[in-house]
Amino acid sequence: MSFPRYPKYKDSGVEWLGEVPAHWAVFSLKRDLDFLTSGSRGWAENYSDEGELFIRIANLTRNSIALDLSDIQRVAVTDGAEGSRTKVQTGDVLFSVTAYLGSVAVVPDALETAYVSQHVALARLRQLWLLPRWVGYVALSFVGQTWFETQSYGGTKIQLSLDDVRNLPVTVPPISEQQNIAAFLDRETAKIDGLVGEQRRLMDLLKEKRQAVISHAVTQGLNPHASMKPSGIEWLGDVPEHWSVSPVAYRYSVQLGKMLDSTKITGEHLRPYLRVFDVQWGDVNTDDLPQMDFDEDARSKFRLVFGDLLVNEGGSYPGRSAIWLGTIDECYYQKALHRLRPNCTEKDTTRFMYYLMSWAANEGVFVAGGNETTIEHLPAEKLRRYRFAFPPITEQMEIASFLDSELAKFDSLTAEAQRAIDLLQERRTTLISAAVTGQIDVREAMSA
Repeated sequence: MSFPRYPKYKDSGVEWLGEVPAHWAVFSLKRDLDFLTSGSRGWAENYSDEGELFIRIANLTRNSIALDLSDIQRVAVTDGAEGSRTKVQTGDVLFSVTAYLGSVAVVPDALETAYVSQHVALARLRQLWLLPRWVGYVALSFVGQTWFETQSYGGTKIQLSLDDVRNLPVTVPPISEQQNIAAFLDRETAKIDGLVGEQRRLMDLLKEKRQAVISHAVTQGLNPHASMKPSGIEWLGDVPEHWSVSPVAYRYSVQLGKMLDSTKITGEHLRPYLRVFDVQWGDVNTDDLPQMDFDEDARSKFRLVFGDLLVNEGGSYPGRSAIWLGTIDECYYQKALHRLRPNCTEKDTTRFMYYLMSWAANEGVFVAGGNETTIEHLPAEKLRRYRFAFPPITEQMEIASFLDSELAKFDSLTAEAQRAIDLLQERRTTLISAAVTGQIDVREAMSA
């Protein structure tokens, strides 16, 4: 859909903003502020199931003016004065002043009692010249993004002061025009959000189907007519009759990495090593690796060879795995990573074991006591005891090749869906920016 431009334009007075419609003004947010404040520091220690809603930056979405209340916390309000100052009202505009700069939300009607956290700036407008929803859309546009990015400070450029928010330049059409443009943006962004939602649902379905294909292949094989037998393991169920059920230790050498001790680094035997962060599902990072000393014995023990399977022992995702493909000539690995190497390469391949680990992690095999609380560590002795079903080597390689091919199709479809989402979100941002800077005239579209 294309839109006309306004009949006349004038210089906005802001170099990077350019021209705006001739009947619009441009001034800073402070001209229409009733007050501006930030939330309390101490309330995070008073989280309570029975308390009041506590709005954090996580509740301010990055591309919408709506509050995300899907993950809301509650807080026990103990300070009357502080509570009065940071209690939100309908129409308040909330800004992130730290991470996710540019995140903004407008408090909707009928929100129950709520307060803002220390990282959220609460702006209450007089509404003489500006509507809250209009300010929200301006903050989401390139006007707001440019302003916040240029005003942010700090070593990692993630801080805004209240003055930065107060001085946000705002394009100002007449109030009735603000209402019409905001209503237009509500309608059009809702359409775009609906399309984005469809793509996200498609990605979820692809993910489910992907996991189902892995699960079937590594537990039942590729032959639908194979005779089955009980595995003797409740979470594994029946497996092909000719497969062997055995502990990991019977098939693989499991070696935990070298402990990092900065006090013992001499600089004489420095070598690059991998950390948990460097081992993601199916991918190993080798850029800008740290180094520590590996003497001759340590080099013999911890040097990676092509085909080694690296498994996350701790951190946020025990069991997360990737195969070492020899991206760099010489590399080692730190404690908190396991290295799995077949005891006999004529019987096992880590390509199959990688998919087995992917299935096990997804099925919650590495979950403490069958609960939903994921264990923080997957110690070597525990990993060695886990029992899985292993087909003959030729079948392992067939299954791995099949999964390589099938999952590439899923990954391609998922990438297409993500590209569609990126284009839709880019369209969304462009539309908002064009509308709130007057580069398009949507008044006729709203009257049609």
